[in-house]
Parts: sequence; structure tokens; C-alpha cells
Amino acid sequence: MKGLWRCAVLAMCLVISFASGTTAAPEGRKVIIDTDPGADDAMAILLALNSPELDVKALTVVAGNVVVEQGLENALKLVSLAGRCDVLVASGASHPLVQQLVTAEFFHGANGLGNVELPAPACRADTSFAPDLIIKLVHQYPNKITLVPVGPLTNLALALRKDPSIVPLVKEVVLMGGAISGGNATAAAEANIYNDPEAARVVFEAGWPLTMVGLNVTGKTVFTRADLNRLARTQGRENDFAVGVLNFMVDLASKLGGNGTPMHDPLAVGAVIDRSLITTQDMWVEVETRGEFTRGETVASRHNSSDRKVWRDGRYVIDGVEKVNPNVHVAVESDGKRLIELFISRIAGK
Repeated sequence: MKGLWRCAVLAMCLVISFASGTTAAPEGRKVIIDTDPGADDAMAILLALNSPELDVKALTVVAGNVVVEQGLENALKLVSLAGRCDVLVASGASHPLVQQLVTAEFFHGANGLGNVELPAPACRADTSFAPDLIIKLVHQYPNKITLVPVGPLTNLALALRKDPSIVPLVKEVVLMGGAISGGNATAAAEANIYNDPEAARVVFEAGWPLTMVGLNVTGKTVFTRADLNRLARTQGRENDFAVGVLNFMVDLASKLGGNGTPMHDPLAVGAVIDRSLITTQDMWVEVETRGEFTRGETVASRHNSSDRKVWRDGRYVIDGVEKVNPNVHVAVESDGKRLIELFISRIAGK
């Protein structure tokens, strides 16, 4: 009888627990978003902050689309807009490792947010230097942090140079950058990699799990005027801000001959939320830092091999093929329609 009584009590406790909603919620994937906000960065950040699959620990800011001071202000305004002052926001590198800074207000608006104004931020910046905060959080959560850089890779390179021991402690790096089919900053190079090729080389050669979400797949995630009209039917602070920024982006794309704006950075975040949004192929990828026309290009070996050459009779002779081990999961396909649906579903009415 006592055994039956205990079972009945246990069953009742479980029923009460489920009914009261006290069961533990699934833990979100811990992420640090390294960003240069940036209109599409802002959309990626809002997607992340409104996705229960992710536990956003920090936004680390780097100079890129805008100067770092503007980027920090934008990041603070975004977490304030979302009511997420629990997310750490820290300022990082103000210029690339070697070259001069190139900003892109033409594509992002004078304030980086499509000229949409937000109230002064209620959240305050963390006093840490962004690369130091990355190091601290990676050590605090070993093998649990996914780094999601959606800007130039300067902050990550500085963190690696200061503390290479973080490499085996990072769960994964999923970056928006690069391409295997031409660039947008130049004919060969994508903007994030082009803005600091030396930093990109450090990151690509670090030896950690790395996924590259490049232009060849982000270009398939076009947010159209029809999509914008759908989102505009709902209201909310974040919803209305997103509509304003996307209106700027879609208008600019139209002026440049497009039928919508690619959601570059949101796809990288989307791939962390739902990996099935992209299909990858493992490749050996190197970053070109010296070419006159190809500086910043991500050069991918689709066959992971190269000719083996030996010196013979006054010339080099190919005598076989050498295999190379892939270092990057390269996104080769993306489901743009599902990404747009995911974005709208997470932002609508917020």
C-alpha cells in the first residue's frame, strides 16, 4: 500500500508540475554575435533576440558598416528596443589589423540603421574590450559558445592572437562572409572579408569548426516588397522598426536594379537556429591578402586537392595529386523562402 501511495503522490506532483508550467524549458544555444550594425545586422540581431533556440550572451561591436562608436550606439539601441539589457554589449576594434577602415553608410544609412531613429538606449555598455569579453565568455562557458560574426573579423582575430587557447573551447563559428562565386565589395571579394583580409586569414586558419555563409547563398534570401507589405500589416516597436529599416533596404535595392534585399546576416543567424536552412560542403578555404584584383577573396578548393609538382630537368613536373584537409563547412545552398518566413514569424507583432 505504501508503494502505491508513493506512486500516486509522485504522479500527482508531476501533473501539478506540468500544469503550473514549472518544467524546465529547453536551454537555448549560447551565442555571441560579433557585429558592425548595420541595417542587415540589425535584422539579424532582432531575429536572434526573438528566437528561443538562442541564448544571446553578448553583442561585440567592430568597425565596418559604420565606425565603432556608431555601431556601439546602434547595438545598445537594439537591445534596449527588445528589452534585453541582460545581453552584454561591448565595443571592439575601431579599425582593421592592417588597412584603413572602409565604411558603408551608402548601403546602411547615415546612422547605419536605414536612417530610422530609435530612442536613446536604456541599456548600458559593458566596459570590457570586445575581444577580451569574447575570451572571458568562451572560458566561462567551455564548449558551449557559438560565435556568430556578421561583420569584419577583426575582433575574433584579436581574441585569437591574445588567447589561442579559446580555439578548442568554442563550440562553433558560423560567419556571414566570403563567397565562392564572386564578390560584392569587388569583383572577387565579399565586403566583410575585404574589410579585413588579414583578420579573416587568422580566423580561417585557427582550426576550430567554421561554417561560412557567403554571398552565393545569402543572395537567395531576397526580402521583397510583398514580404515588406506582409510585415507592415502587424504592429509593435520591433515590428515597426524592422519595417522602416527594410523599407530603406528594399528601396535601395530597387534603385540598384534588384527586386528585393538579400538578408545576408539574418541567414547566418538563421543557420544557427535551424541548420537545415543551409546545405554545406566541406572545402579547404584560404583568404587572399595580396592580389591586386583579388584581395579579400575566399579561395575554395572544391575538390580538396592540388597538383603535386617536383623539379626535374630544369622545370616543374606534375607527378601526382595531393589531398588537403577541409577547414570550412561552406554553405552551397540555402532555403531563402523558409528564412523569410522564419524572420517574419519571429518579428511580426513584436
